[in-house]
Amino acid sequence: MEALKIKILNPKAKKIIQGLVDLKLIQITEERDSDQKFRLLLKKLRSYSAESPSLDEITKIVEEARTERYERKSTQGHS
Repeated sequence: MEALKIKILNPKAKKIIQGLVDLKLIQITEERDSDQKFRLLLKKLRSYSAESPSLDEITKIVEEARTERYERKSTQGHS
C-alpha cells in the first residue's frame, strides 16, 4: 500500500476522489498538523502522571539501591 499527500486545487477533484472512495479503490484518512499531534502526545503523557511515583517514592527506591550496592561491595571486599 502506498500513501500520498494530495492538495486539492479544484473542488471538482474532491468529487472525483469521493467517487474513488465509494468504489472502495482508495481510503481517505485525515492528517493532523504537527500542533495537533503535539497536543495529543502531551495529553497522552499527562494521562500517565497519576501512575508516576512521587519524589519521596523515587528517593526511597534510590536509597534502597544504594544501600544494597554498598552492602554488596562491603561483603565482597571482606571475603
